[in-house]
Amino acid sequence: MSVETAALDAAVARIVARFEALAPGDLDRLHELYTEDARFKDPFNEVQGVAAIRRIFEHMFATLDDPRFVVTQVVAQHGQCHLGWDFHFRLRRFNRAGQTIRGASYLQLAPDGRIALHRDYWDAAEELYEKLPLVGSLMRWLKRRARA
Repeated sequence: MSVETAALDAAVARIVARFEALAPGDLDRLHELYTEDARFKDPFNEVQGVAAIRRIFEHMFATLDDPRFVVTQVVAQHGQCHLGWDFHFRLRRFNRAGQTIRGASYLQLAPDGRIALHRDYWDAAEELYEKLPLVGSLMRWLKRRARA
């Protein structure tokens, strides 16, 4: 499963542009980004198929205000891609202040340049739980207790 260098660069540029501009109206076109049997995993989800991946993005748009990705790093070769990113959003239920999660994605691309495997890596405790009321206090206390 190898994508030639020029094709890989074009596919990755298209993927980055689509993620940075992702809006609810784009979800009907996720099949253009993902293969039908694509796998997706993050700290909360592990699913397979475009329909299941779509539900994750639908949930994101339903529960967060102004979610958007900013890709900060790209490394791609041999049909694989690593993206560093900042995810900006506001939590609807807890506060109106803007939040940022810093993370990375590992993507395996199919020969046609669509995503066959999407694995997100980010620290849910530090990047999310510590910023929530009540839970955040507990997480920060646990972090202090675990330090050497």
